[in-house]
Amino acid sequence: MKKHAIFIFIVVFLVSVSFLGVSNGVMAKAIVWKSSGHGPASDPSQIFHDKVCEAITKASGGRLIVKHFVGGSVVPATHELDAVNDGVLQMAYTCPMYNLDKWKAAGLISSRPGGLPGEALRTWFDYGGGADLMNEMMKGYNILTFPGALAPLPPEVFLHSKKLIKTVKDLKGLKLRAAGDGGEILSRLGANVVFLPGGELFEAMQRGTIDAFEYSTLATNWKMHFNEIAKYVILSPVRAPSDPQVFFVNKQAWDKLPDDLKELVRDIIGKWTQAQHEYLVYQSIKALKEFKKYGCIVYKLPKPVEEAISREADKFYKEKAKEYGGIYAKILNSMNSYKKAYFSTQ
Repeated sequence: MKKHAIFIFIVVFLVSVSFLGVSNGVMAKAIVWKSSGHGPASDPSQIFHDKVCEAITKASGGRLIVKHFVGGSVVPATHELDAVNDGVLQMAYTCPMYNLDKWKAAGLISSRPGGLPGEALRTWFDYGGGADLMNEMMKGYNILTFPGALAPLPPEVFLHSKKLIKTVKDLKGLKLRAAGDGGEILSRLGANVVFLPGGELFEAMQRGTIDAFEYSTLATNWKMHFNEIAKYVILSPVRAPSDPQVFFVNKQAWDKLPDDLKELVRDIIGKWTQAQHEYLVYQSIKALKEFKKYGCIVYKLPKPVEEAISREADKFYKEKAKEYGGIYAKILNSMNSYKKAYFSTQ
């Protein structure tokens, strides 16, 4: 009789646990995502990407496990969205401009010469329709984004260079790594532009493959030891007033998430992208001192060079809007209108 009672208790207990587990999602099989950044492990954007993945896993109680990977470990660095589109990755954190082969308008939302500064870029993306326009741009692909997914980094360093740049003539023939629209605009001014992933820049400078490069913020570039390979640190927001990265997710994987997990993912990403911006603003102030202390020559790009780049950028975007029309012109007009409205309040 006693054994029978114990047996009944165990059965009732297991059934109860099973019922509660399924109803609360506790016993449900964990959802596993893979996510990749675009940079090497030392890049702060990669570090923050990893923190986001860990925070989602922890906050979900293990219901959504997000495994993080560094740029180049799953697919070639800067090709993360190809993997998201194909379902190899369920999430990625990367620069829109690395995908100009898919969407010409991506350069408008990424390190755009003459574009929106960081705070304005994020508010345009979150509240001014930017995220919706990006999703419209990506129509036909298995990829989406959402408000809060863009990290509005501080202005990029204009160039780390072995050579002094004081005039537009100094750009002519310069072996330069640059990306996106900024690279094309600098090539129109005579630079010999190539593209390389961030993890290859140190060696390329050592070997003399390039003489100068743009990459990211002072904070990021100090952590990547670029002080060791370039004498000159040239500052100006003209080429990239913000260097944003954006979180993207696979549509099918996203649609399968319960609503509460979607909300959790959005909230955590929004928190950490803003935290990354604040961190890099602060760390860039400290990094500037470190570059000078090391012996690098830090200076502001002369105004005549900035003005020449701005003029070329204006011509470039007018030409492209006329050539591409559609979503390209729509995003450009939206950003230009927002920029005018934003600065009217300053």
